[in-house]
Amino acid sequence: MTRIGLFGGSFDPVHSAHLALARTALSSLKLHQVQLIPAGQPWQRAPLGASPGQRLDMLKLAVGNTPGLVINPIEIERNGPTYTIETLEALTVGPEYFWLLGSDQLVNFCTWNRWQEIVQRVTLVVAQRPGTDTRPPDELAQWLALNDKELLELTFDPMDISANGIRQRIARGQSISGLITAPVANYITVHGLYKQLPT
Repeated sequence: MTRIGLFGGSFDPVHSAHLALARTALSSLKLHQVQLIPAGQPWQRAPLGASPGQRLDMLKLAVGNTPGLVINPIEIERNGPTYTIETLEALTVGPEYFWLLGSDQLVNFCTWNRWQEIVQRVTLVVAQRPGTDTRPPDELAQWLALNDKELLELTFDPMDISANGIRQRIARGQSISGLITAPVANYITVHGLYKQLPT
């Protein structure tokens, strides 16, 4: 059976920790591919600093021709707020899907729209993020146990890199060397992105 990792996010901007997580999942979980899925209109967060098209462009620059990493623009192409369950419902039936998320997202997972249906369709895979642990919230842990589903933990050294931190550094004129790829950094400069401090 084809094994596909799904890695959603705002990618505002895509950074080195995103790419490292995708590559680690591809290898560790023996996936055929990891699809990076940029969110269209994330309903649980503040407005984004770059447009959907710009975030998609930056992802293309960051991923390049990296084997096994592909970009799925399904959420950007869909109008309205971005709900993960609707993305999963639109995917091809047949492959085994693994949803990759950071431990910072896992904390709030049970606030996601129709989260129980999400877990019925995919295997959740959590990676350590600085400041949070990989234990599921009680409600999720109980649901997983009752439904004989597992939460996989990806062996991944936490990287203290965040898109918010990168945006702050850009707005302050500080270096972002090593935090994002050179082509993405050049794109940000050319398009004048993230010059205002995030709120």
